[in-house]
Formats: sequence, structure tokens, C-alpha cells
Amino acid sequence: MKFSEYMNQWLYGENGYYMTYKSIGKDGDFYTAVSSSKFFGGTIANHIIRLVDEGFLAKDGTVCEIGAHHGYFLADIVEFIYTLRPELLKTLDFVIIERYDSLKDFQINYFQESFGDVVKLTHYKSLKELKCNNAFFVANEIFDAFPCELYYKGKCARVERHEIIFDIDDSFTEEKTKKYYKDRGEIAIGYEEFAKDMAASCKKFEFMSFDYGEMSARPDFSIRVYAKHNVIPFFDEKINRAELFANSDITYDVTFEHVKDAFVSASVEFLELKAQMTALVNMGILDLLEILKEKSDEKIYKQELEKVKILIMPNFLGERFKMIKFRQNRL
Repeated sequence: MKFSEYMNQWLYGENGYYMTYKSIGKDGDFYTAVSSSKFFGGTIANHIIRLVDEGFLAKDGTVCEIGAHHGYFLADIVEFIYTLRPELLKTLDFVIIERYDSLKDFQINYFQESFGDVVKLTHYKSLKELKCNNAFFVANEIFDAFPCELYYKGKCARVERHEIIFDIDDSFTEEKTKKYYKDRGEIAIGYEEFAKDMAASCKKFEFMSFDYGEMSARPDFSIRVYAKHNVIPFFDEKINRAELFANSDITYDVTFEHVKDAFVSASVEFLELKAQMTALVNMGILDLLEILKEKSDEKIYKQELEKVKILIMPNFLGERFKMIKFRQNRL
């Protein structure tokens, strides 16, 4: 099979890695910004309120997370909206795009336990099902989870008994490698369709996503496996792919130029790419900490400050992770 099919089975197959509950954080396989601090979602909530105040997002607009995993990110956003502008909970629609029933059930239960009947949560299996006039879309670490093809000096990879063999000709992949000046590495599959689906789902929206990578393509392979906080290069001679298959996370660095081109091709405006550190500070994460400092005791403030440092310090997640933002306005 082609490598993209192999990766899809690894992550999303019947027994794939993302098809069953996975703990995130110190007890799981990896950390995310969401697992690091509630102030990640809080900062997005602060930004959503600004969009409402600026008139870009209507008070009855849609707030939609794509690929919500456990639902913690959107729940943190809801919690901070309640704290900062509680009346918006009565008017905004909260939506999750989730194609897997097992994760959908977890998200529904988590929201019920957290908010009872105060917050109405709607699910769709794909962006193709969603139709709205005005929305804010958000995603965290979604683009690195798209299946990819592996390319090496003119050939794409196939997989046979977990062995990687470069002997396939593929015009789409070859076109992308030439465009992004790569003779080896990963080419994501699905960005173009994803962008078109979002553009068709909503007339006026802002989309913000966080992921790790750079604007320009890396000159080499970045694909790797995460297992219990250990990073294993995919082409390590000692790797046991059969053992790791579907039992660990597999990922690669995002080429944000490819993401940008996919959305621009769908007639969506590219706004900016920033380091996560800069983006969160600009959206008010430090202001939220100051509010906490005024309203809580010093111990709680210091605890949350240390968690926020993981999000914004360059030697943690602040520099390596990027925020990319797009807008469409057809109203």
C-alpha cells in the first residue's frame, strides 16, 4: 500500500491509535498546548470576544473546533467565555467536527459533566455537513495528523510488511516536491480538500490553527513516532514498526506554505503565520494572568504562571509551534 494509506491505518484504522482513548500529558504519549494549560483555551476565548466586539463574529455566530480529541480545548474556551463574557454562552453556537463516534461520545459526556445543560454542543462528522453564515474555526495540531506521502529522489514510498520501499511514481506528490523545493520528505495529503470544505461550509469566518513546523519545507524527513514521551525517528535502524503500529503516535513537521497555498487556492485570505509565543501574547494571555493575579491567591497564580510558561517560552512550545490564520468574508 502507499505510505499515506499505511499512515491512515496507523492513526485512524479500526484499531488505530486515535480510535481509542489516549491519555495526554505526563501519563500519556505526548504533551499538547491544551494539556499544558487552560489558559491556551482561555486566550482563544479572549480572542473570540474581541472578534465579537469588532463586529467580525456575530453574537449568534458559530464557534467550531475541528479534531477536538477529548473536547478539553473547546471546554476551556467555553469556561473562559463564561468568566469573561457570560452572556455570550446564551447566543453562540458551539460545534465540534468529529468523525469518530467513540470520541464524540467522550466529548458529549465531558461537556455534560462540565456544564450540564448550560452549553449546547452540536456535532458534525465533517465540514461538508456544516452550513453557517458566520463562524470562528479553531484547531490544535491537526495538520500534522493528515496522512502524508514519503518522497525520495523522484519516487514515493509504499509499505510492505512495515518495510518502506521507494518505487512509486505519483504526479501529485512530484508536483508538490518541485513547488516546495524538496527532493525528500513528507507531502501531506488532504489539505486542498479540507480548505475547500471549510470555504464552502461558511460564508464569513476566521480560522486559526496551531501546529509545529515552518513556512518553508524542511530539506529532509521529519517523520517520527512518539511513544511514552520518547521520540523515535521513523528511519531509525532499530525501530520496530510492527510493534509501534497503531500503538503510538506518528507525525511530521507541517509545511505551512502548503497549508497557505491550499486555502488561497480555495479563495480564502491568508492573514498571518506567527510563533505561538507571539500569537498568544498578542491575544492577551498575559492580561488573563494579571486578572488571575488580582482575583486569586499567590500560590494559584504561580502555579498557572508556570503552566503558561510552557506555552510561550521559546525553549518549550513557544517558538517551535506556530499559529496560522485565515479569513473569508462572502456576506
